[in-house]
Amino acid sequence: MKKIFVIIITSMFIGSLSLVAQSKSAAAAAKGGGTEGVIKGGVGMTWIDGEAYYLVSLAPEIAFGKFGIGLDLNLNISSKDQKIRKEDFDETYDYIRIIRYLRYGSKGDEFYIRLGALDYSKLGHGFILYNYRNSPSFDNRKIGTELDIDFGKWGLETVYGDFAGASVLGMRGYTRPLQFTPAKDIPVLGNLEIGATVASDVRGDSRDTSLVITGVDTSAANSGTMTVVGVDLGLPLLRSSIADLTYYLDYAKVLNYGHGFATGLEANFSFLGVVKMFSKFERRFGESDQFIPAYFDAFYELERYQSTPGNFHSKAKTLAKTISQGPGYFGSLLVDVLGTIQVEGSYQKLDLNPTSGIMHLGTNTGDKIPVVMVSAGYDKRNIRNNKDVFTLDERSLLYAEVGYKPYPFMIVSTLYTWTFAPVKDTDGNITGYKPQKRITPKVSFVFAL
Repeated sequence: MKKIFVIIITSMFIGSLSLVAQSKSAAAAAKGGGTEGVIKGGVGMTWIDGEAYYLVSLAPEIAFGKFGIGLDLNLNISSKDQKIRKEDFDETYDYIRIIRYLRYGSKGDEFYIRLGALDYSKLGHGFILYNYRNSPSFDNRKIGTELDIDFGKWGLETVYGDFAGASVLGMRGYTRPLQFTPAKDIPVLGNLEIGATVASDVRGDSRDTSLVITGVDTSAANSGTMTVVGVDLGLPLLRSSIADLTYYLDYAKVLNYGHGFATGLEANFSFLGVVKMFSKFERRFGESDQFIPAYFDAFYELERYQSTPGNFHSKAKTLAKTISQGPGYFGSLLVDVLGTIQVEGSYQKLDLNPTSGIMHLGTNTGDKIPVVMVSAGYDKRNIRNNKDVFTLDERSLLYAEVGYKPYPFMIVSTLYTWTFAPVKDTDGNITGYKPQKRITPKVSFVFAL
């Protein structure tokens, strides 16, 4: 118990230092330093798998120009024995993960880098790696990276999932070939972009499709790394202050397995700077057997490998059994109002497979609206029908927080999460995941820097 209070007091002390930094950074900003951010912390209760815990949290986010840092310290203290939940700090890596992210710039800038949790990573148009999350479980959070560089005539996008070990590695290089010629000033054609992508799960079990048990020995079928390669073409059709329109064509091949094509339009609109819309619609076609578009997606780390006594499942096994069911479609839409309220959604489905629906929804009211706060994200795959869309099960990921602001610096809210907890064997190796529900009523304090 004494250790708990030491940690809590330390957290409060860090918060006090941050508040001191607030006044200093405000002065720096007045002189052109450009420092901004928020300090968010709170106390409350949370229920994890039916057990009650006291919650103490500290989550400052600070930006210095294009630099940004976000911390995420959550102490779950058991209501039974007043001890910190052991699953939260049972490895050295758990302490490093208190740093949620470090970043410079934003996706789409000429230079962008992020270290830490990857929430919805994408390469190119997303036909190979789309909405990839390296940390689908609170108890198995990872530190990965995104690095993008755009030199104008050519550029590079990269993703890596976990610095603690082998993980998903993705790279896309691209060039705008006409920018090297006198044709660079030709409208539309001058910005033609050609790219090539390779993404691989470099873990040695990422191609396992079955396990063979002989006595006390276990061997895997098709061991090795799973790799997807592809090429793409993008042609900007319109560039203006009101609208951007880009046509694209993608081809992807899963090495030793199947392939597929996609073509579509990306359309972005801005209405007087008040409302911005980002939309995308693509048609998927020419898919052979043993091919899954956006192979590395939001559910990949959950589905890639699960082994329990008498049961084995892997993403590679699903891929090997996939039979082409004709063409399909994918669409997405994000609406941003005044840079404060954001609503987004995407959906994809194969024409001839009634259970192939995959959906993503999200919303955020930001911090500029008085009285209320809403933030939510939801992912669901293998959707069977309309009634199945919002059924929480092993095919779902959800977080939703609804809050009331009695004062500008205080939020009284309830956070509900449906995620997954890792299942470990006797040696501490993760063999799969099981659904985990968390309900967290809390009081948070937010201070702007």
